Amino acid sequence: MMLVDLLACAHSLVHPGKGILAADESTTTADKRLEQFGIKSSVEMRRKERDLFLATPDIEKYLSGVILYQETLTQKSKSGKYFPKLLWEKGIVPGIKVDEGTEPMADNPDELITNGLIGLEDRVAKYHKESHTGFAKWRAVIRIDGDRLPTAQALVENAKRLATYAKCVQETGMVPVVEPEVLLEGKHSRARARAVIETTMKAVIAALEDQSLDMSGVVVKTAMALSGNKSGRKDTPEEVAEDTVTALVNSIPKGLAGVVFLSGGQTPDQATENLRAIAHYAAKAGAPWPMTFSYARALQEEALEVWRGKEENVDAARDIYMSRLEKVFNAARGA
Repeated sequence: MMLVDLLACAHSLVHPGKGILAADESTTTADKRLEQFGIKSSVEMRRKERDLFLATPDIEKYLSGVILYQETLTQKSKSGKYFPKLLWEKGIVPGIKVDEGTEPMADNPDELITNGLIGLEDRVAKYHKESHTGFAKWRAVIRIDGDRLPTAQALVENAKRLATYAKCVQETGMVPVVEPEVLLEGKHSRARARAVIETTMKAVIAALEDQSLDMSGVVVKTAMALSGNKSGRKDTPEEVAEDTVTALVNSIPKGLAGVVFLSGGQTPDQATENLRAIAHYAAKAGAPWPMTFSYARALQEEALEVWRGKEENVDAARDIYMSRLEKVFNAARGA
């Protein structure tokens, strides 16, 4: 029965058009982001920001899941409900970020490795039992620097940790979202990004298969194939779509539950239009799994600009948030 529920949850997360809101910023990152909009950071202000997005009426039309941060699990909405309960009542699956951030690799400080395997089994079981989370997320970070980075060592080690995490999460009865993010930062070409995404995914899939994961209960979260943000190149949505979909089709097996895209430094409009082009190209190319979004700033940035921590701006900010959600939802469906 657990397996059936797990697979049903995996498929619900990649429901056509609907996507996952990434609201899993650490306390430090969340505070920095609030300060960018002139909002004084505090525990209560972080709660209000989460309430702004999670308690917006009708978000279930566009969202299938929300990735939460540990602090959020024990916070309540303005209505007095714990955020995970609020989401479940909307028909949205609450998820949880379970990695503990990155640190430089011992042999190559220019590359990063993700921590969090120690104590993972206990943390995952606690989140699932006490907060009723339905899925979890672990992020690895892959840097591109010419032909120098990433190294095979970094790819293999990050892939092994992603697979160990995924196995633990699946055995707990939750869906693992596996996120090997190829970073936008750099001078690399889109072709180089495509090649690194493909190589990275092949390493991750091999590691998942080594752990005997049920791939129909795994969701992959990936960056799009984009020219580096210091390359001086502006890619068209059609270029992004062709290279992204081709890299994934070449590296991910048919049995996967689905693929979700991160926005990774793109503007809201870029993330929306690139997703629309990907949906069109994926249909033409016969991509075998559903693909949708798992955005953070691309969904929230415009609303935060309007909200700025003021109660009188909540309704206006939520209107803008819902407008962007609708645009991204339509883009994911190729509309």
